[in-house]
Amino acid sequence: MSSRDLRLYALSGLPLVQPGDDLVALLLEALQRDELHLRDGDVLVLAQKIVSKSENRLVRLDTVSPSSRALELARVVGKDPRLVELVLRESNEVVRHRRDLLVVEHRTGFVMANAGIDMSNVQQEDGDTVLLLPADPDGSCAKLRRGLQDRIGADVGVIINDSHGRAWRNGAVGVAIGAAGLPALQDLRGHPDLFGRRLLVTEVGTADEVAAAASLLMGQADEGAPVVVVRGLSFDRRKGCAAELIRPRHMDMFR
Repeated sequence: MSSRDLRLYALSGLPLVQPGDDLVALLLEALQRDELHLRDGDVLVLAQKIVSKSENRLVRLDTVSPSSRALELARVVGKDPRLVELVLRESNEVVRHRRDLLVVEHRTGFVMANAGIDMSNVQQEDGDTVLLLPADPDGSCAKLRRGLQDRIGADVGVIINDSHGRAWRNGAVGVAIGAAGLPALQDLRGHPDLFGRRLLVTEVGTADEVAAAASLLMGQADEGAPVVVVRGLSFDRRKGCAAELIRPRHMDMFR
């Protein structure tokens, strides 16, 4: 992948997304307002929350009945048992837990805190409401990509971006939890370095790198910039999916 002249554009004026909203239509309206025309090879990076909201992944905690396992685990981690119940429902397994921390393997295979469930930038009305991740982030990206291609003819990539902590470093960064239309993982093994030596182990998390770059414009708080257009990437056109980024369990030294 080459990015000699990489440009990023944060779309302005996108309304607060509601359950059932047509995200493709909202994206096209925002692009038109900003006088930005999508080109083949552009990549749209969308904040996870607007995708989840459009897919009605909102859950009111007062509708959740905690299981005995959730009640027990909630006492240990010091979290709302109803939230813990949702985390367990969205997860394959609990990976690590201690006071104030609950790390799980999400049903998609990603290892993350609280199964990606949170309340930030979620409008609260009667009772606490939380937002789950999209049920199928890769599928959501593929659907958005097809919708854009059907309406304007542009062959673009789509990434759903979420903020994750990291095991060895402080601070959250943007990562791709869904992708379509670009390689999420690029295998450079066998390619030469500057001195002709063949690379032996190098694989690049391309979708994560694009997501992290877009996060600089999206922000983490009240910036209100949930969609970024990335232009200038050169990549092999293929289906792609964020599932490529999941390390197989037998190669995971920490589980």
